[in-house]
Amino acid sequence: MDAFDSRRADELATLLALHEQGSFAAAGQQLARHPTVLSKRLSALEARLGIRLVERSTRQLRFTDEGERLVARVREASRLIAEAEQEATQGAVTVRGRLRLALPAAMGRRWLSGMLADFVLAYPQVTVEAEYADRFVDLIGEGFDAAIRIGELADNRLVAQQLCDHRRILCASPGYLARHGTPQQPEQLAGHNCLGFSGLRSFPEWRLTRQAQQVSVKVSGSLRSNDNEALLEAARRGVGILAGGDWLMGEDLTSGRLVRVLPQWQLDVAAGIYLVRPTARLNTAALGVFKAWVTEQFSAGAPWRHQGDHL
Repeated sequence: MDAFDSRRADELATLLALHEQGSFAAAGQQLARHPTVLSKRLSALEARLGIRLVERSTRQLRFTDEGERLVARVREASRLIAEAEQEATQGAVTVRGRLRLALPAAMGRRWLSGMLADFVLAYPQVTVEAEYADRFVDLIGEGFDAAIRIGELADNRLVAQQLCDHRRILCASPGYLARHGTPQQPEQLAGHNCLGFSGLRSFPEWRLTRQAQQVSVKVSGSLRSNDNEALLEAARRGVGILAGGDWLMGEDLTSGRLVRVLPQWQLDVAAGIYLVRPTARLNTAALGVFKAWVTEQFSAGAPWRHQGDHL
C-alpha cells in the first residue's frame, strides 16, 4: 500500500483525532464522521500493523506505548509535510490561502475592521474569516491562526508581538462634572456615579496607578454592562464616570464630548495590545503578510492617539 493511499491517510487521521479528543464521539465530530466509522478505521490500522494501539473500555481510551510512539511519529511527519507546503506557498508570486482571526468585539469594530478591509483589498487571494468577540478564544482548540488581544498575556503556548501599549483611563461628560463636581483624588470616586464594566477582572473595584502609587476604590453606580459601547453612550449623556481603554474614548475626547478625570492616573497596571498566534502553528504566507500589514498600521503608534495629545 502506498504511503499516500487515502485509506492509510484516513486511518492515521483517525489515530490523531482520537489522541487529541479522547473519545470516538468527539473525534467523530472533529472529522465529521460517525464514531463507528472511526472504530473500523482504527481496527484496520491495528490489523495492518499487527499491534494494539488503543485499549478500549466503555468509559475511556488508553493509548498503548506503541500507540503513543506512533502518534508522535505521525505528528512529526505531518509537520514536515506542512513545512514543505509552506515552502511552496512562500515561493509563489501571489500570496493566497485562508486566514482565521479572532478580534476583540468593540475595539475590533471601531479600529481594526477598516484595516482588515484594506488588507483584503491588498491581498484578494487570501480568504479571511474574522470572529469579533469579547469572550476568551482558545486559539489552539478552536483552530484560529492568530488573534488581536488586549491586556496581559498569560498563555505561554502563544507567540506574542506587542503592537502598542494599552491605557485605561477615566472620563466623563462636561455636563456630569458641572453637576456633580470633578474628583481630585481617587478616593472621591466612591461618592460618584461610576459606570461599571462587568467584564473588568477586578469589577466592581477600580485599581488606579500613578507611577509607583496604587489606590483601590470600590465604586458603584446606576448602570453596569458587559458592553463598552453602551457605557460610552451613557457617559456621553452625562450618566456618570466611565473607565475604559483610550481606544474607546479617543474620538469623544477630541470632540470635547468627554473630558479626562484624574488624568494623572490609569486604571490597572500598564498592559498592551498584541498580535498573538499559537507556537505550534506554522507561519503561513498569508499569516506572514497579515503580520507585516498590521505591524505597519501600528508603526506610528496607536491610531486613536493620532488625533491629539490629550490621551
